[in-house]
Amino acid sequence: MKRIRSGKPSDRELGMHRAITRRDFVQGAAVGSAGLLAAAWLPGCGQHQPGLPPAAQDAAGYYPPRLTGMRGSHPGSFESAHALRDGRALPETTQLDEEYDLVVVGAGISGLAAAHFYRSAQPNARILLLDNHDDFGGHAKRNEFDLNGQLHLLNGGTLLIDSPRPYSAVADGVLKAIGIDVAALAKVIQAQDPDFYRFQDSAQLGVFFDRETFGADHLAVGYRHKPWREFLAGAPLSAAAKRDVERIETGTRDFLPGLTSAQKKQRLLKMSYRDYLRDVVRVDPMVLALYQSQTQGEWGVGIDAVSALDCWGFGMGGFTGLKLEDGSIPGMGFPPAGYADTGGSLRLHFPDGNATIARGLVRKLIPAAVPGTSVEDLITSRVDYSRLDRPGEPVRLRLNSTVVRVRHEGTPTAAKTAVVTYMRDGRALSVRAGHCVLACYNMIIPYLAPELPESQKQALHALVKTPLVYTSVAIRNSRAFAKLGVKYIHAPGGYHTSARLNATVDIGDYRSPRSSDEPTLIWMTKTPCKPGLPEHDQNRAGRAELLATPFEVFERNIREQLGRMLAGGGFDPAADITAISVNRWPHGYAPEHNALWEPELPEAQEPQVLGRARFGRIAIANSDAGGGAYTDVAIDQAYRAVNELLGSPRGA
Repeated sequence: MKRIRSGKPSDRELGMHRAITRRDFVQGAAVGSAGLLAAAWLPGCGQHQPGLPPAAQDAAGYYPPRLTGMRGSHPGSFESAHALRDGRALPETTQLDEEYDLVVVGAGISGLAAAHFYRSAQPNARILLLDNHDDFGGHAKRNEFDLNGQLHLLNGGTLLIDSPRPYSAVADGVLKAIGIDVAALAKVIQAQDPDFYRFQDSAQLGVFFDRETFGADHLAVGYRHKPWREFLAGAPLSAAAKRDVERIETGTRDFLPGLTSAQKKQRLLKMSYRDYLRDVVRVDPMVLALYQSQTQGEWGVGIDAVSALDCWGFGMGGFTGLKLEDGSIPGMGFPPAGYADTGGSLRLHFPDGNATIARGLVRKLIPAAVPGTSVEDLITSRVDYSRLDRPGEPVRLRLNSTVVRVRHEGTPTAAKTAVVTYMRDGRALSVRAGHCVLACYNMIIPYLAPELPESQKQALHALVKTPLVYTSVAIRNSRAFAKLGVKYIHAPGGYHTSARLNATVDIGDYRSPRSSDEPTLIWMTKTPCKPGLPEHDQNRAGRAELLATPFEVFERNIREQLGRMLAGGGFDPAADITAISVNRWPHGYAPEHNALWEPELPEAQEPQVLGRARFGRIAIANSDAGGGAYTDVAIDQAYRAVNELLGSPRGA
């Protein structure tokens, strides 16, 4: 589509008039255009409380993974929480005739793991999980598409099994308990698409220079594969800027002469990577624009808000001549030992990301809801949502249910039960619990549990999460990518800062496309932030941006950006895009220590440690409580929370 190259394309040129799937709402429940939520209701399922309407998740055909449009924190998932935050009074509450040994707030991986640990210790326990979304998994979200009769999957949230430190025995044990042998699967899957794990070695990695930032649209292909002069030959950069890029990536000059390795590390720890490039390496300002967003995928903020030392530990350029010795120092990023020392975990990517882990935990807890017995059939199994919340079952999972209050019946030290109140379909409902695990994002907990000590509330309020967007785009074919010889594109000034073809992963009966003539998916990422501010202020600004941006704005930007980046390959956004799912996460990554803005504290004084203290019948989990945005952290924190409630050895 040549007209995308210059000027602002019209909505018709971009295909905004095309009838791709949009979301509608019926009685607060999401309905897809393919009739995913039918009007017929299954008898005898769900809450089955006199005077209450049947639940959306019990409808025949309810299947949220197939919904497109605005996903993640979708409309209907956060309004009650925001009303609570804003001090609005709760409506009159209906006390349900339900009492559980454990109520878990949040059915993400941490909440599901908490239910798993509790049930392992108490096999006869009755457990209820409550989640504000229309699907389980939290950030481990599954995007599912039927393209020409074939199943296509993409992660709508957490991407892969991965961590800067090796998985604990506890987290590894959970994976094994649900049938995931990471080492065995990793060998098979990584062999299918090695470039997914080694972007820097791929001849198919490109950088898109946009005209708004660099003066002209240009796609350079062969990043870190071609010689730098060849790669940058047609880029809209000055000769000086091109030389500076080559200096950063291949130079051997010591930019901090006269200092020991330890002294250099201390300097770099308190200096942003942007300041290092600008003030120490002294690069052209346009080079800063090229590098600005390189850290956003890992940290959610640009190089202005990440320490130069963390960027060294992560393998970014400009440090070769410093001859820094191996090893981290206190204050580097998660984990406390730093990226450089631990060796890290094995890496494994399922077709739907870590939604496979969430589905495996649900199968373990509620076997009737998830058919099959192996991790291979877990990928293609269709969850029966009507079986998640059946009366009389030992474990029940209730969706579209936003918890707004958790209080003890009596004093926290003497109470035997807690009352958990949640909003569903505009009604306030409550159940009783012997124990409660709050596996939701920690910053909302002071509003849910106002009995908490003020010092603990302040610590929880400090845990500001990083906003992010993972977008799934279905396309008719990938011929444009093939023609351009590109698989992954970094867009430093783009609305989304990256776009890549879906990874090649075959497992069980699931097959990835092998031909550029076949339909496929594109994964795009966006981490909204506001350079120049401290990290948490950038996070707050990004969160506000996401909540104020309608789906139509995302769609137009997606269409225009793909049209411009792939113009040389003949991509036509009006004809080639068939579906879009925007997974919006205003509260995304768990907060991690940032030496630029936060003091180095003893572990006992860190906000996540102070915030997660047990309070009577209530314990706190989620990755926030562990100070690390990784799946193993979420699992380990669930284990700790359950052991605190049951009085077992902590072990993790």
